[in-house]
Amino acid sequence: MDRTYASPSSQNLTAIATSADNFASSSSSPTSMSAGSHRSVKIIPLEHPSTNTTTSSSSSPSVVSKWKARMKRMTWIEWIDFFFPCSRWMRTYKVNEYLQPDLMAGITVGIMLVPQSMSYAKLAGLQPIYGLYSGFIPIFIYTIFGSSRQLAIGPVALTSLLVSNVLSSIVDPSDKLYTELAILLALMVGIFECTMALLRLGWLIRFISHSVISGFTTASAFVIALSEAKYFLGYEIERSSKIIPLVKSIIAEADKFSWPPFVMGSLMLAILLTMKHLGKTRKHLRFLRAAGPLTAVVLGTTFVKIYHPPSISLVGDIPQGLPKFSVPKHFDHVKSLIPTTVLITGVAILESVGIAKALAAKNGYELDSNQELFGLGLANICGSFFSIYPTTGSFSRSAVNHESGAKTGLSGLVMGIIMACALLFLTPVFEYIPQCSLAAIVISAVIGLVDYDEAKFLWRVDKKDFLLWTITCMTTLLLGIEIGVLVGVGVSLAFVIHESANPHIAVLGRLPGTTIYRNTQQYPEAYTYNGIVIVRIDAPIYFANTSYIKDRLRDYEIEKDESTGRGPEVSRIHFVILEMAPVTYIDSSAVQALKELHQEYKSRDIQLAISNPNREVLLTLARAGVIDLIGKEWYFVRVHDAVQICLQHVQRLNEFPKAQEVLAENKPSLFQRLLNQRKDEFSQPELESGFQESFLTKGADPQLEPLLSKKP
Repeated sequence: MDRTYASPSSQNLTAIATSADNFASSSSSPTSMSAGSHRSVKIIPLEHPSTNTTTSSSSSPSVVSKWKARMKRMTWIEWIDFFFPCSRWMRTYKVNEYLQPDLMAGITVGIMLVPQSMSYAKLAGLQPIYGLYSGFIPIFIYTIFGSSRQLAIGPVALTSLLVSNVLSSIVDPSDKLYTELAILLALMVGIFECTMALLRLGWLIRFISHSVISGFTTASAFVIALSEAKYFLGYEIERSSKIIPLVKSIIAEADKFSWPPFVMGSLMLAILLTMKHLGKTRKHLRFLRAAGPLTAVVLGTTFVKIYHPPSISLVGDIPQGLPKFSVPKHFDHVKSLIPTTVLITGVAILESVGIAKALAAKNGYELDSNQELFGLGLANICGSFFSIYPTTGSFSRSAVNHESGAKTGLSGLVMGIIMACALLFLTPVFEYIPQCSLAAIVISAVIGLVDYDEAKFLWRVDKKDFLLWTITCMTTLLLGIEIGVLVGVGVSLAFVIHESANPHIAVLGRLPGTTIYRNTQQYPEAYTYNGIVIVRIDAPIYFANTSYIKDRLRDYEIEKDESTGRGPEVSRIHFVILEMAPVTYIDSSAVQALKELHQEYKSRDIQLAISNPNREVLLTLARAGVIDLIGKEWYFVRVHDAVQICLQHVQRLNEFPKAQEVLAENKPSLFQRLLNQRKDEFSQPELESGFQESFLTKGADPQLEPLLSKKP
């Protein structure tokens, strides 16, 4: 309940000097005050927390206690859902409604997956059979433990490039060790993903901005396409993740160019791109998008079987049958594989979890990103015992799965069954697939990774993000994948640190006819009050930005805009009000900076006032003694409350110039005497409650213009 008090300060103040009384009583201006003409002002009380109370972090339940409470509340059905997310859609499965679209989607994506998996295995430097293995076991594991119902996992182009890049620097791709290290890498990626999921650390990847990922994937698309060019050109080129060595190698061996694979590969690529375009743009031809890879394989194989061209290289012999159980080996190479493990996991979180969340939102169900990451990790761990290399969610196959009408994880099981059939019955046919057909499948897939639309969008919206995109793209092309990602992440973090160390600070003014205070640059009609500067800090205050904030406050004190000022004519700033609503956190360095700022202002007869700090900030200030140092009466709930109180003192100083002259020679100064008098006037309960009276003109409404007319 609001309460008001009559101001005793007018009588005390008039006792300071008789001349001041005469001046006040003789004033006829509507903005002047007299000792006998006053009213009280409603001020919302600010609750000051006790320093003996514990912080929210200690008083609120810990993570462990939250988990214990949650586990106690869980029913046996919820426990099953927790360990086996597939049970959520199994319990509610509608056979008549879901079965047909799930079967159609599974068959469509399965047909797409078989040739793609062999193509991506070749990109990774592995035999095609390992791509088929990677598209088989992980699908079944993920269907059980993954929470997305439309995500299609398996080999993808970007992961395959990362595998090729790191392993080719350790061992030759023709060596058996190369394959064994790829399998070991799948195990490491799975363990890392599960660890992050269990510790709920997926938020760490948020520090990799979308601009970095877009620039990285765009550059990777060019590197992948040039790496696959050897199957079009008919001769070997250098294996590298840098564009310059690739281009040099292509040019240096140009005399070995062969027309047949180039013509055949170009035709297959044209067919694939045409079918993809038609499938995207015309709904009744949507099946063409998924049928493209199979079409390229069938056409290429048919041509080879009929004409037997000697200059076109083929896939060759592929072992028939399902993968056998085997334990990953060569753990002595774990240390050298850690950077790639982290990078592949980052790609998995950003790409797979991002796609899964988008698909879940479109299909109306909730998705736990940590459960999703755990499902991906478990798929890689289990798959590594069946000779897979790292897998993750595929953007293109997931999109086709969704567009084909997939409703549940049953579509994933259908994909796995099709892959099993391919391993059991079709591998003898696969040995006649032309290498250029598989290369065309890869190139058609990575063309979609070239995100030039994102570059145009960033150029139009945010030049800084466009610069980040360009830096990441160029460094990835010129210096390699790992360096490109590191530079991109480093620059993005540098931008974050710069923004944090140089936060947005605004001078606030009052919107006419309201008690709302907004940025004067954003709202030119907002006006300020002479002698008072209101500053809003739009960021947490900590050691990195305290110097910048102090410098800006000094600038605002000097840069006084008199064109929008209202109120009494004063020659300088007497009050600085800090609006701290956006300040979510304040550290010890910031506390020390506030103390220094207060002392600096005090030496120049400037009073610091704090508006609307949150509870955590208040607790920190209370423990550091800053509340008592500044004075509890100078902490307010609203900016408007602070302005009204500060305005009283500015008017007093303006209306009693003779008293100022008389007391200017004495110490303490008049201003300090007024402050000390203000502290003595209010009892402690009144100060803590925040109901402080004012000395404004009789009959004025505190919610309207407070007694002052605009400066002419």
